Amino acid sequence: MYQLLIVDDEPLVQAGIRSMLNWNEMNIEICGTAMNGQAALKIIEEKSTDIVITDIKMPVMNGLELAKACREQYGENCPYFIILTSYEDFQMARDALSYQVSDYLVKLELTPEVLKNAIGRVLTQISQSRKKQLSAVNIHPFYDKFLISLLHDLFESEEQFRLQSRDLNLNFDYGAYVCCYGEIISPQADQMSAEKQMPLFTSSLQMIRELGAKYLPLYALSLDLRHFALIFCFADAVGTDDYVENLTEILHNISGTLQNYYNVSLRCGIGIPVQTPGTICDSYQYARQIFQNTESHDAIVAFDTGHSQEKAKNSFNISLFKNDLTRAFEEYDPDILHNTIQSICDLFRDHPGHYVQALDAASNILYLSISLLQDGESIVSGFFAGDPDGYRSLYKQSNVDHVIQWLQFFCGQLCELFQSRRKDYKNHIVTNVRKYINEHVSERLSLNEVAAVFGISPNYLSQLFSKYNDTGFSEYINICKITEAKRLLEEENMKVYEAAEALGFESAFYFSKVFKRVEGVSPTEYVNNKFS
Repeated sequence: MYQLLIVDDEPLVQAGIRSMLNWNEMNIEICGTAMNGQAALKIIEEKSTDIVITDIKMPVMNGLELAKACREQYGENCPYFIILTSYEDFQMARDALSYQVSDYLVKLELTPEVLKNAIGRVLTQISQSRKKQLSAVNIHPFYDKFLISLLHDLFESEEQFRLQSRDLNLNFDYGAYVCCYGEIISPQADQMSAEKQMPLFTSSLQMIRELGAKYLPLYALSLDLRHFALIFCFADAVGTDDYVENLTEILHNISGTLQNYYNVSLRCGIGIPVQTPGTICDSYQYARQIFQNTESHDAIVAFDTGHSQEKAKNSFNISLFKNDLTRAFEEYDPDILHNTIQSICDLFRDHPGHYVQALDAASNILYLSISLLQDGESIVSGFFAGDPDGYRSLYKQSNVDHVIQWLQFFCGQLCELFQSRRKDYKNHIVTNVRKYINEHVSERLSLNEVAAVFGISPNYLSQLFSKYNDTGFSEYINICKITEAKRLLEEENMKVYEAAEALGFESAFYFSKVFKRVEGVSPTEYVNNKFS
């Protein structure tokens, strides 16, 4: 049941709301009442409250302050608020809408019908939000993996990029793209535990995403607990002055709003404009490089396109090792990972003066791990649970040797994880591929296409399928298609050629051939036997 909290400093009002509706019929349980916002906060924390009906004027902490406190503490998981107000507080109530307040009701006009309608609207919002969250849970790991591959040029082919962007419903049909690399700065975060930091930075990034989208289409990716990347999309090619001025103003506006809401600010580096998705990685590299020039008084800095032909001297292009790193994470292979990171460490051991590049290489591997591993943030945090700074201890390493030591420790932890997960992960991949085939049974499916969707090589997918499935890849597709064909022939009364077309077969003849190979009889014979 949904949990409802009533907050008002007048006991008669509390009693009136409690008795106004049959709450059980609406699948709602009243989890408590409170006389002010401060008392309500304790109940919300204890009861995981879904809906709060609160007066706007109360002692100690009023309803607006309560809504704001919940928004800051719980972010997207904030309860839904219905504010009770009087005529003279109407403008104050309108201001409350910015704190995820769903409705405001005038006390003198409150009737069972008015309250029921307001509750109904809130329940609809909750239902839609939970569906959206469920969808996001399913898509989120693939979305993050896709964007990290895009930023680091990790796609094996243009086809793999195209298929994955199509399946994630991501549009890259724009005239230009500009990447930004940024950090969320919070003066109070260092005194907070990781558990309390997480909702603050998650809510901040969500606000960055929402505010930025009001100006331009964009994609946002959390790299670690504080760093993030943005890909701004422009309909047409952009000039240097236009995009720098535009994005600088946008980011300053976003930073100002974040300061007002969460007392956090931004530092951002703006990369160069590029014209194709395949070169977004270049814009990202330049954004990372220029980010190092940001300061407290100059927090938004753009890369000088007059020097865009120069290599990013202080950044490390991790895509040079992309094949080995991709394979290591793809196959959970500890040996490949160890050898690759060891090669990177040896490279910097031979060049001890390249501290900035070494730090950049280590942070790139950190970001890859957080994004490519399921629950990457919590897993990587666990690796460094004994360090007060957690994985951010990387940024306190003062020379190349210390960065290498940090990276080798991190590599050892990842290798242990890969070793323990390797077999289960292979089974998991095959399970997801089977699910994908069943969900796309009406399409023409090939080994190359499905492998591209999951970001693995065709040969590796074929080997996995043969080892962890009762049938081979192609045979499994045929079985799924013929199972669906039988349903179409029986329940939908389709003709043979219609079923063949609906399931993506190149011809009715080939469909009949596959059907007979799987079932032992032709489609026509199958239908005749069923209805004879």
